[in-house]
Amino acid sequence: MPLITSVLVRGINNLSDARYCAGMGADYLTFRLDPSLPGHLEPALVQELSGWVAGVQLIGEFDSLSIPEINALATTCGLHYVLMHRRRTPEELAQLTVPALKLIKWIPDMLAEDVEKRFRDQQAHVAGFVLAHAPDEGLSAMQRAQLTQQARTYKLWLGTSFAAPQPVRQFVEEVQPTGIVLEGGQEIKPGLRDFTELETIFEQLEEE
Repeated sequence: MPLITSVLVRGINNLSDARYCAGMGADYLTFRLDPSLPGHLEPALVQELSGWVAGVQLIGEFDSLSIPEINALATTCGLHYVLMHRRRTPEELAQLTVPALKLIKWIPDMLAEDVEKRFRDQQAHVAGFVLAHAPDEGLSAMQRAQLTQQARTYKLWLGTSFAAPQPVRQFVEEVQPTGIVLEGGQEIKPGLRDFTELETIFEQLEEE
């Protein structure tokens, strides 16, 4: 179904999530393929899950693996992008066989000019930035204004926690990020999954 923004769903680890999110219009599904990440998946499982979905871009999440190891997994699993947790040098990023997104942590007390520099220094080497989690205390009016400006300048995928206390749709219409980040979950048992939370957000993002 058409959505008003791009949707990236992180941490896919079961067929229920993969098929549901693809069917609801998500553009990207991420799989944690790096053994140093919690809940990482074996390449064979990623191949199996991705074989059941169509029309989505596959992303592997990586932290400590070397560039050659990442490239090998990208080929094995048919990845379209990689999501890098750890910052890599421009030389390393240039060796990747698929484009990279960069996972960015929100640092509440970071100066606005330092945040801008962080984006500016990396933007030429990555396809965009993923800020999955907002600070627990939420954003101030000034931080919201700065984030909106950054979303106009850089390709930002933002977690739904950045919207609080607004509805996600209103946040997307006001801030206009490149996309929204959702989180996959666990099956209650094989083939059984509660999609209530995801469904609520997908419904808000449907084109009217």
